[in-house]
Amino acid sequence: MATLDTVDFALHLPDARDELDQDEEWCEIEIDGARRRIRFHDYAAIYNIPGLYERLFAEQLECDSPRFVTELLGEQLRAAKVNPAALTALDFGAGNGMVGERLAELSIGDIVGVDLLPEARDAAHRDRPGLYSDYFALDLTDLSGSDRANLMRPDFSVMACVAALGFGDIPPLAFAEAFNLVASPGWIAFNIRDRFLEETTGFGGFIARMMHEGVLDERARQRYTHRQSTAGAALEYVAVVAEKRADVPLHWAREASA
Repeated sequence: MATLDTVDFALHLPDARDELDQDEEWCEIEIDGARRRIRFHDYAAIYNIPGLYERLFAEQLECDSPRFVTELLGEQLRAAKVNPAALTALDFGAGNGMVGERLAELSIGDIVGVDLLPEARDAAHRDRPGLYSDYFALDLTDLSGSDRANLMRPDFSVMACVAALGFGDIPPLAFAEAFNLVASPGWIAFNIRDRFLEETTGFGGFIARMMHEGVLDERARQRYTHRQSTAGAALEYVAVVAEKRADVPLHWAREASA
């Protein structure tokens, strides 16, 4: 695991009696006597404070998704007798590299990060230098010709998307664009809040359509506790590992967002 350089800060969470929805949660950070509130989904602000992401999510709220999803992927790769060293992974919604680090522990040969936020890219280079062979900070729903050419250069055979879906941070169209960068056949590993996957519209309906039409061949699905809420409740997610069989038509993703 990475050894992180951190700044000296105090971390304060809301009163456990305040039951906030997941996209309303916040923390307060105190540095040199100055205190500021940061919403959990203000990732740029969180990544800009060295050590905050790990302390908040991994330590304080016991987030287990990077380990759980990548271990589920590793189990399926071993069952299919796939050599991880021969794979090139796209870590989509890569953040500061916690998932990429776990992919490296699977002995995956090459890992490329993609995230919307330049702050995420900069934090990954700061916290886990040398982990990614490349890291792109860009919007997959608005790619320039050169961006698309750069992303198509790696021969991706696996994509991981962990703790990034379901709250509008990654829309279905961005997921579809990333998905289509992976070769067929290829491997897809992702997680999402259970209630979103169970919906018949939106992202849940989009994934169900991909399964029904044979674009994805599901290999494993497990419900588990993603992390604790600030009120101490278990946030239940579903991890999915599937084999990609074909590209997904982009109009399916647009229809899922309508």
